[in-house]
Order: sequence, then structure tokens, then C-alpha cells
Amino acid sequence: MSPTRVLVLNSGSSSVKYQLLDMRDSSRLAMGLVERIGEETSRLRHTPLGTGGETREWSGPIADHEAALKAVSEELAKDGLGLDSPELAAIGHRVVHGGKSFTEPTVIDDAVLAEIERLIPVAPLHNPANLTGIRTARALRPDLPQVAVFDTAFHTTMPESAARYAIDVKTADEHRIRRYGFHGTSHAYVSRATAELLGKAPEEVNVIVLHLGNGASASAVRGGRCVDTSMGLTPLEGLVMGTRSGDMDPAVIFHLMRVGGMSTDEIDTLLNKKSGLIGLCGDNDMREIRRRVDEGDEEAQLAFDIYIHRLKKYIGAYYAVLGRVDAVAFTAGVGENASPVREAAVAGLEELGLAVDRELNAVRSDEPRLISPARTRVAVAVVPTDEELEIATQTYALVGR
Repeated sequence: MSPTRVLVLNSGSSSVKYQLLDMRDSSRLAMGLVERIGEETSRLRHTPLGTGGETREWSGPIADHEAALKAVSEELAKDGLGLDSPELAAIGHRVVHGGKSFTEPTVIDDAVLAEIERLIPVAPLHNPANLTGIRTARALRPDLPQVAVFDTAFHTTMPESAARYAIDVKTADEHRIRRYGFHGTSHAYVSRATAELLGKAPEEVNVIVLHLGNGASASAVRGGRCVDTSMGLTPLEGLVMGTRSGDMDPAVIFHLMRVGGMSTDEIDTLLNKKSGLIGLCGDNDMREIRRRVDEGDEEAQLAFDIYIHRLKKYIGAYYAVLGRVDAVAFTAGVGENASPVREAAVAGLEELGLAVDRELNAVRSDEPRLISPARTRVAVAVVPTDEELEIATQTYALVGR
């Protein structure tokens, strides 16, 4: 029998998230997280899902990603699921930035590694960590197919009119400046799952996907293909996020340099880590912000209003881009759990065919569901995202035998 298991790895600069799935039925066999790699207080949390075992935690020094993956392999082996298992078909790696080069999942070889490395200047925080995870996994299982699944790939179908910035073409091309978009595996999964929820094929459906977590992005998906998305060259563009500013007049940067005397690094930190909700009200957790709003906190209320205003602008803009919208789908941590965000985002858009049923919206569930009244022109849905399953599915489709 051909191997059917796929290990999904998401390597950060000091962490490794992982899931092991059996693609016969897309079931999860195990999942876990290694964090604080390189510190004395590294921690590994492992949950064997297939056997129904209890979560195991381990703390101690984990020097590097090689040691982290070896520790993961040891934990998996305790459940009979080790990296040396003949049932393991492939390892799928999340890679944040694929530029224009990678439009689909790709089997990793030396040339692919070199191209991912070449893209480091446009993804300096993410691609180096992704590369480290890939190289470590290849060293541990050089015989096993390894597949890169790119966050940017789903957005490569954007037309040039959406992907280009209106700056000098020669300068843009020389420095690879264009709108790439991110969260692509989530947008791909959710747009397809939304079509399924409506009982239609993806090719028949136009969907606005709102991926709302600490990082947040919107996409306009026409017939299963992305035609626009809110993030750009980096994940900073677009919606108001937990710690990122989103859209902003670029001249603010020049003003901060000239008048505020701030350095490039200081401005980078300000816009990526000290802006968005946390910059507006000191909190980036929507649950805490809503608690403060309910208690009459004006600062939290203003932060919430700014968040919703930007979100509503993108819904309207992507409605115009698509021309016809069949569904608006909310996903990720905030999108799936914050009913006040969903209600506020579509409030006042009844003329566009958008509405939320309060009772349906208040229901908590892990299942895809409609929260709009039965006879509304545009369906409003909550669709839990599953990026790991999407990576595993794309990986197995490429290498499964």
C-alpha cells in the first residue's frame, strides 16, 4: 500500500509548528509546537490525536531547528508515527513568499531552495526561517519528497492592474516591487469551502474572504481565482490588524524621518509591531477590546470603529471589483469567533444584499455555517480556516502515489 501520511511544517525564526495527517480521510494523527528554539527554556507541546492520548509537554534547551525536528520525531515515534515511518509520503512546508516564481506547490530541490533564498529581501522575517526548516527536514529525510506551499501562490492569478503599484516600472521591476498578497493557503481553502457550503463548484462562485486574525487580509475571489487582495509587497498593507497599521499615506514615513527624527528600523517597528489595534488602544486581543467597549471605554470603542470602517471599505471595494458577490466569508481567530465584528462589518450594507441574522451569528461552532437570513441576496458565512489541511492536500496531490 502506498504511503498516505503528510507531515506539515511551519518553521518560524524560533519555533516549529507541525501536524501529521493521513490523507486517506484527511484525519489528524498528531500536532504540536516547539517554541523558544535557541533558548534555555525551550518548550515542546505534542498532542497525539489519532490514538486519543493526552498532550505531552517538555521543557529544556533546544539549540536549533535540527534539534527541534529531532525532538518532534522522537515524540511522534512514541506514538508509532516517527519520521522514519514507511507510511510517511512527504513533508509539506509553509513558505511565506514565493514571489512571481512560484504559482503552485513545488517539489523542493536545490534550485527551488536557491530561489526561495533569492526572495529573502522581500520577506526578511519569514523566508530565512522557512529555509532553515526545509534544510533541516531534508537532512533528516533526504529520501523523502519535500514540497513548498507558498502563501503568495494563490494570489498570483491577480491581473497586473491589481498587482502593480503606480510607480516607475523600471524601478519596480528591478527591485521586485509589486503586490504579492499573503494568507494565500487560507484564502484558497476558505473560498473553496464556501462554495461547497453553498452547494456549488468553486468556478461558479464569487466570494469575498475576510481572514481576520492578529494579521488580517481580504481577498476577492472570482470563480476560484484570486483577482485582488489587501496585503501587498509585505503583510503591512491593507486592513487594520493587531499590531500593524494597514493602509497609510506613505508620506507619513518621510514625515517621521524628517520631523520625528526616527530611523528606518524604528519606523518599521512602529508600523509592524506598535500600530493597529495595539497602537490605538493598547490591546490587540479583540475579546479584551470588546470587553472594554461593553464597559464604555471610549478608546477601545474608537479602535473598534476604525477597525470596522477599514473592513467595510474593503468589502465595498471588492464588491465593486467582482461585480457580483455570492458570499462574504469570515475566517481565522477574529472572523470565526467575534460575532460583534461580523455584525458590524455588514451593518448598513443591506442595499448590497448583505445582512446578518443575530441568532445565527451568536451561535458558536467549529463547522462552516451561514449566518445570513434565508432570503438575502448575498450569503454571509463563517468558515473555519484550515491552512495545515490545505498544505497537506496540495502536497499529497503533487507527490501521492
